[in-house]
Amino acid sequence: MNFDLIALGEPLIEFNQTTPGISLYRQSFGGDTSNTVIAAARQGARTAYLTRIGEDDFGQMLLDLWQREGVATKHVMRDADFHTGIYFVRHDTLGHHFSYLRADSAASRMTPDNLPLTPVAQSSWLHVSAISQAISPEACATVAAAIELARAHGVRVSYDANLRLRLWPLERAKAVIESSIGRTDLFLPSLEEAQTLSGVSEVPQLFDWCFAHGARTAVLKCGADGAWFAERGGTPQHVPALPVVPVDATGAGDCFDGSLLARLAAGDRLADAVRYANVAAALSTQGWGAVEPIPYAPQVMAALAGQIS
Repeated sequence: MNFDLIALGEPLIEFNQTTPGISLYRQSFGGDTSNTVIAAARQGARTAYLTRIGEDDFGQMLLDLWQREGVATKHVMRDADFHTGIYFVRHDTLGHHFSYLRADSAASRMTPDNLPLTPVAQSSWLHVSAISQAISPEACATVAAAIELARAHGVRVSYDANLRLRLWPLERAKAVIESSIGRTDLFLPSLEEAQTLSGVSEVPQLFDWCFAHGARTAVLKCGADGAWFAERGGTPQHVPALPVVPVDATGAGDCFDGSLLARLAAGDRLADAVRYANVAAALSTQGWGAVEPIPYAPQVMAALAGQIS
């Protein structure tokens, strides 16, 4: 295999409000699958990204970012007709709030024909997200094609629900997500997303819902409450979070995903990989933005050692 992880999806330019109530925004980077592949690269995984970006300055900034992070970009396509997507993060006492400028973005115009999917066969894992399925019918079809190619070549598939009801109605989201779960190997919703999608609230019933829709392994991300995980036929287990005082939780779930996949690709048992990902995600909330605070492996190892000792 050439890669431990290939992610496919929608990258974005981020403008993050660093002081609540003050209209000053710091430029950074985002997009759930882009965050995930960068997190995996920072944990030592061999990674690549598949997407379309605009033939604009923001697109070049993303290319430069991935190359700095060691993420292979050979199959990132440039689009002269459509722009690179942007989002803003505003903070207040209720948390962080997102505003997007992604309509007609280059990523939303990806299709199975205009995005080279053959590298998927050269990876241990493919990571995709329901956000990419929600941004356009074309992108949804591209995710489906990538999943089928991965399955045909024995590549494991990781799938984050990342439910965004501003992108599509709940019934449509439920239909697409439920039909996708069974075609993947690792399902990664948050606790709240699983509750919204399933209509049940208790952890055992949430795993029953995941497995009823074909999940082989599921991890429920619970933020400050850590994470639950289970394999089909097994008993759900809980891993506590690393206690921190968060500054900005933007992208923490994506950091969890990338860190988890990096450790699974390295051969860790699921429980150990979830414990590692919990610590990485907690550390990622200690700075502003989705990408800059993502920790590197030595930071995670040190914090993990302190947690265990």
